[in-house]
Amino acid sequence: MTLDDFKTIYFWEWLHRLWGRLIGVAFAVPLAWFLWRRRVSPALLPRLAGLLVLGGLQGVLGWVMVQSGLSERVEVSQYRLVAHLGLAVLIYGAMLKVALGLLWPGGAAGPSVAGLRRGAAGILALVFVTLLAGGFVAGLNAGLTYNTFPLMDGRLFPAGYFQLEPWWRNLFENVTAVQFDHRLLAMTTLAAVLALWLAGRNHGPSPRSRHALDALLGVALLQVALGIATLLLVVPIPLAALHQAGALALFTAALVAHHMLAEAPAPARVPQLDEGSAALL
Repeated sequence: MTLDDFKTIYFWEWLHRLWGRLIGVAFAVPLAWFLWRRRVSPALLPRLAGLLVLGGLQGVLGWVMVQSGLSERVEVSQYRLVAHLGLAVLIYGAMLKVALGLLWPGGAAGPSVAGLRRGAAGILALVFVTLLAGGFVAGLNAGLTYNTFPLMDGRLFPAGYFQLEPWWRNLFENVTAVQFDHRLLAMTTLAAVLALWLAGRNHGPSPRSRHALDALLGVALLQVALGIATLLLVVPIPLAALHQAGALALFTAALVAHHMLAEAPAPARVPQLDEGSAALL
């Protein structure tokens, strides 16, 4: 590593730490103000306090993560990196869920829409797991190998998947297995989103729910395209960062769709009869 390389890493590390502290201030100061003005309801206070605590824990976890680098290895531990990433996404999701509940409180949904909502919950979990798998890809620099799609080194299932013992280490430490798992999860997610979108068209949820499902499908298609382009171009940093942003956008779209599907379907319109038709009946 050259001195210029270290300066670049130092700058992004410094900016990330500063930005994280600013987020804490931006959350805590308004919260204290609204508490003093008694603008926070008793039902909302535990959720906001929980978010503040999670933000503090995220700072501690970030410190634990950076402690794993530059001592026995140049990079930080991929396990701690993914833990830091996962908690950040969970905090973001919890904040978004609170905001959606304040803006659009859910209603009572019919049985068919309730089934769609369970499907959206499954997709949300799948997106989260796929995002974590992408963290292992980044932590191991796994995107710098097997830069073809859809095959890996000419094979549908790559050779060398089970190189490490015990077998479970391959899921987190084997570059070949980590990249394959991320690919498989991404395509499974896309298939699940497409199935939910088709089911939503047939069962007729509310108009806002249909818009949320349309957005979910659009973001999923875009994210898959970004992932394939990032892989084929051997991970250029701007495109890789855009792919990471796309992962969060897909998580957002899945969470919004899940929330919107709590709304009841729009009631069927009953045709109105004019006076002449009513008289004939």
